[in-house]
Amino acid sequence: MDLGITGKRALVCASSKGLGRGCAEALAEAGVELVLNARGAEALDKTAQEIRDRYGVKVTAIAADITDAEDRARVLDAAGAVDILVTNAGGPPPGMWSDWTRDDFIRALDANMLTPIALMTALLPAMIDRGWGRVVNITSQSVKAPIPALGLSNAARTGLTGYVAGTARQVAQHGVTINNMLPGIHATDRADALDAGVARQQNISIDQAREQRKASLPTRRYGTAEEFGQTCAFLCSQHAGFIVAQNILLDGGGTNATI
Repeated sequence: MDLGITGKRALVCASSKGLGRGCAEALAEAGVELVLNARGAEALDKTAQEIRDRYGVKVTAIAADITDAEDRARVLDAAGAVDILVTNAGGPPPGMWSDWTRDDFIRALDANMLTPIALMTALLPAMIDRGWGRVVNITSQSVKAPIPALGLSNAARTGLTGYVAGTARQVAQHGVTINNMLPGIHATDRADALDAGVARQQNISIDQAREQRKASLPTRRYGTAEEFGQTCAFLCSQHAGFIVAQNILLDGGGTNATI
């Protein structure tokens, strides 16, 4: 399918690996020019070159901490006129309600709620002026069904979801859509970290923890960054202009809900 976005320009955050990279690759395959951001310069530059070589699109790599105001301003300045924004940030650490301090919540809010809002605030006006834009926020299945050990993520990402629910309906008349993708467990570094935590807690191997989690999913497998990215690219396409303020679950059926 031709997604109709060849020549568009996208800023994809946390895109040196994992789900962010999956989104970047799918957009590149659709002919989109990329501005990639991540904190680690070495991994980011390697990813950028691999995408250039494979898809032949222009790729700009900017190593920066997108949650830092000065770094974010530098990324936005280098990105310029952006048609597509994909926000993404690593999830806060797991734990118990009694573990977290106010500072822990502030860090989670900065990374998983306030930074995506700041990026949208900066980029939406120009999208509105051009009469076209796409924003996809990578959040979590936990906004549909909270995960007890991920209370920091539950709180921060649900706050972003509420913000998007209202904002998306204000900008849709201008040809700009905002939607959220809610990943369940995917074969990424984040999954490895979570599985390692379960392994320590239950005194089992990481492989055993992984197989245990897979058995809890109807698909009996983890998702892939590639299939996640293709869904992101569709939401950014010309065909998705009537999809507004939606929360798309990509969890292998793991969230047990009727709607």
